[in-house]
Amino acid sequence: MNGRRWQPALGAWPEGDGVHFRTWAPAARQVVVRLEAGSAHALAPEPHGFFTGHVARLAPGARYRYMLDDGQALPDMASRFQPEGVHGPSEVVDPDAFAWTDGGWRGLDRDALTIYELHIGTFTPGGTFAAAAERLPALAELGVSAVQLLPIADFPGDRNWGYDGVSLFAPARCYGRPDDLRAFVDHAHALELGVILDVVYNHFGPDGAYHGAYGREWFNERHQTPWGAAINLDGPGNGPVRAFFIESARHWRHEYHVDGFRLDATHALVDESPRHFLAEYAAALHGDDTGRGRALLIAEDHRNLDTIVRTPDDRGGWDFDGVFADDFHHAVRRLLAGDHEGYFQDYAGTTGEIATALARGWIYTGEHSAFWNEPRGTDPAGIPLPRFVHCIQNHDQVGNRAFGNRLHADAPLAAVHAATALLLTSAATAFLFMGEEWAADTPFGFFTDHHEELGRLVTEGRRNEFRHWSAFRDPATRERIPDPQAEETFQRSRLDWTERDREPHASTLRLHRALLSLRRAEPTPGWTPGARQEAVALDADTVALRRNATAPGSGAALVIARLRGAGGHPHAPLLAPPAGSRWEQVLTTEDAAFAPEPMPVTVAPGDAGAAAARFARPGAVVLRTVDDRGGA
Repeated sequence: MNGRRWQPALGAWPEGDGVHFRTWAPAARQVVVRLEAGSAHALAPEPHGFFTGHVARLAPGARYRYMLDDGQALPDMASRFQPEGVHGPSEVVDPDAFAWTDGGWRGLDRDALTIYELHIGTFTPGGTFAAAAERLPALAELGVSAVQLLPIADFPGDRNWGYDGVSLFAPARCYGRPDDLRAFVDHAHALELGVILDVVYNHFGPDGAYHGAYGREWFNERHQTPWGAAINLDGPGNGPVRAFFIESARHWRHEYHVDGFRLDATHALVDESPRHFLAEYAAALHGDDTGRGRALLIAEDHRNLDTIVRTPDDRGGWDFDGVFADDFHHAVRRLLAGDHEGYFQDYAGTTGEIATALARGWIYTGEHSAFWNEPRGTDPAGIPLPRFVHCIQNHDQVGNRAFGNRLHADAPLAAVHAATALLLTSAATAFLFMGEEWAADTPFGFFTDHHEELGRLVTEGRRNEFRHWSAFRDPATRERIPDPQAEETFQRSRLDWTERDREPHASTLRLHRALLSLRRAEPTPGWTPGARQEAVALDADTVALRRNATAPGSGAALVIARLRGAGGHPHAPLLAPPAGSRWEQVLTTEDAAFAPEPMPVTVAPGDAGAAAARFARPGAVVLRTVDDRGGA
C-alpha cells in the first residue's frame, strides 16, 4: 500500500515491533490469542464486548486462534487469510508489503459501465487469481470496463460458487494467497479495468461460521430467512454487527484496492431500524476516501425498489450506484426460449415488455405479481438509466438451471445476437457472464465441496428444488441433475478458451467486440445530462431502441432488433432521423464478420428518411445519424 491510509478496527495487523489484535466477543469474559508456535497472550477488554492487545516480536506469517472462556479455539472473524481452511488457524498478513503500481487509477465511471462477471475457479484451467490475471488482457481487448468476481471470501472445501463464505476478510486460499489477489487487481487497473467484488451479508455459509460462538448478538431470532435466523441488523447489540460488514468492505477497498461491491440478495437484509443498513453502508463507503474514486455499489434485489438507487435528497434514497433489474432478462428469456414457470410466469415475453424495460429500467412498478402473490415494484421516474443493471445471462440465470445450460443452448444464436445488440447499445449498465462473449458451449453448473453429511443434504436439496418444474416432476428425471458435490460438475464448468478460435464462437466474439466499441462511442460515452433513451415494440417480433444525446454533434443511434422469425416491420416515429440528418448503417449482426453463414439484413430509407429493415431471420441493425452534408 506504500504507506497505510487507514486504521483497521478488527483483525490482526503489523504494528511497531509486533502485531496488534482486536476482536469483538460480547459473550466472553476474556479472550486469549493462542499462537500456533506455542505461546498465548491475553487481550485487554474494551467497552461493548471488544478485546484488544499488542504482541511484541511477532511477524507476518504467524498463525493464531482466539481462545474464549470455554477453552474453544476459534479462527479470527476478521482473519486476513485461512491457509489451512476455514476451520484452521488464521494468519497475520502485512497489507503494506505489496508494491502497488496503480497510483494513477481513479476508479470507475458509474454512468459508462459494462461489467463482466467471472468465477475465479472456472474462468481458467488453472482456477487461481494468478491464472485469471493472465486472461485480463483478453477482457480489456473485449472492451468491458470492469470485472466482477463471484464471492471470494473463504468458504469450506475447494470448490464453491462462493455464497457459502464465512471468512469475510480472507480471500479463498484455493485461489491463491492475498498478494495474488492484489496482483490481479493491480494488473486489472494497469489495463484500465475496474474490479468489483460480489459480497454476501444476508447469511453465513453452513459450515465454518463461528460468529455465533463469539456472541448471540450476531443473529436476530425475531426475523427468519431461508438460512435461519437473520443477521442482526436491528435487534439489541446490532451496532458492532453492522460495523463488521462495513469494516469488511473498507478492508477490501484499502488493502486490495477493489473498486466496488455487488451485494447479494439485499431483499434478505431484514432491517426495521430508522436508518436502513444499506443507507449506512453506502454513506460509509462513499465517504471513505481511498484516492481511487467513489466506491461503486450495486444491489441484487428482486423488488424493483427505487429507494435503493435514489439519493438521500431524492425521497430518502440509499444512494447505491446500481440495482439489478431482472425484468429485462426475464422478458427476453421468455420470448427467446419460452420459459414460463417459476418467476417467468409473471412475463408474457412480448416485445412490448422488452421495450418497456429498455425505456424505463424495469417493467413492474406496483402491479400484482402472480409468482410473489403481492404487488411488486415502484415507479423509477427520474432515475438515470445507468442505475439499472441489465443482462441476458448471469451466474444465477445459467447456474440455477438444472444442467447449467446457457441461453444459446435454448434459443437460436441469431436471436441471441439480436438481444445482445439491444443489451450493449442500451444506456442501462450492461452485464455479461464469462464466456457469453463467444457463446461458450461449456455449462456453468452448481457445485460445492462440503463434508459428506452436509454434501448429501445439498445434493438432495438441489434436486428437490426442481420438483415443481414440469420437466422434473418424475423423480428419475431429477436424478439426472448433476450432483453438486461431484468434482466432474465443477470441471465441466471450466471455460474452454480454445473455442474462441473456431466458429461460431469466433464470430460471436467479434460481434461483442464491435458492439462494445460502439458502446464507448455512440451516441456519446456515458449518460450526459439531458440524454434520452426511447424504445418501442414495432411488432410482435421486433424492438427499436433509440439513444439521443445532448452533446453538440453527438446525434443519435438507432437499433432495430428482430428477435423472432423473418420479415419487415411497421413504421414508427422513432425510426425517423432528427431534422437535418439521415441514418447511416454501422453494422448488422448478419455481417460476414459476425455470422459464419450470414443471411443479410436489408436496410433502406422509408418515408421521411425513416429506417426500414427486412430480416431473413432474427438479427439486428445498428445505425447512427450523419448530417445531410455527410458529416458525422
